[in-house]
Amino acid sequence: MASSTPTPGEFVFYHYDPSLPAACVFVALFGISFALHVFQMFKFRAWYFVSFLIGCCFEIVGYIGRALSAAETPNWTTTSYTIQSLTLLLGPALLAASIYMVLGRLIRFLEAEHLALIRTKWLTKIFVLGDVISFVTQGAGGAILSRAKSLSDVDLGENIIIAGLAVQIAFFGVFIIVICLFHYRINRSPTCPYNSVILRWRPFIWILYGASILIMVRSVFRVAEYVTGSNGPLMASEVYIYVFDAALMFMVAAMFNLFHPGKIIRMDHKLTAISESSMRVGLQILP
Repeated sequence: MASSTPTPGEFVFYHYDPSLPAACVFVALFGISFALHVFQMFKFRAWYFVSFLIGCCFEIVGYIGRALSAAETPNWTTTSYTIQSLTLLLGPALLAASIYMVLGRLIRFLEAEHLALIRTKWLTKIFVLGDVISFVTQGAGGAILSRAKSLSDVDLGENIIIAGLAVQIAFFGVFIIVICLFHYRINRSPTCPYNSVILRWRPFIWILYGASILIMVRSVFRVAEYVTGSNGPLMASEVYIYVFDAALMFMVAAMFNLFHPGKIIRMDHKLTAISESSMRVGLQILP
């Protein structure tokens, strides 16, 4: 148990009183988005979105943890703090994994693998591997931080978390370059699906840009938060975590509700089936 008035050298969970209404609002928002994503995943058979759903679950559980901490003020318990700390730290990495997969599928959908900086065979594997490294590193740092008994433990946990976030930022930076280069090349050398009026794929690449930038901004904020330390300005007020983490991650979840990639990938499968069916009919007509 830790209170808001620690003794010198003692690690304090929060430097403010967590807001119960704010936590409940984001539990509700992520809960609605999660329910829609479950429906959309089954509707479009978008199984590659499983990690995105798990990421949404992490966000929900994280803000439930913050709600529990708010109810415990000022005598916060390790359990509720650990729940919110780990899940909110790791959730975006799970969202990112599905975003990496979406780009690979979009490239194949546009029949433009020759225009990609990295072959789709390796694209998803490389970025998901980076995501796993980031996830494990942040998880290890978060575990140390949540069990910290001294300021040296806090420093160790924060440094490991910063390393994990740095990995995430580096891979996301490269990922954004890959998206930009692919977008530039396909605009210069359009493929047949690119020019299709029926296949309205263009909003989805902008959604990838938007989601990537939002997660990048959130990760940079988290690095700044841990670099400035537990006594820094970013950990002194709860408003920052809601503006630069909660709101940004909800925007990512909501954007993929509105523009779910399963809409065009599913359409692509349908059109492929129609094309193959037409070919068989044509062969039957030929003498």
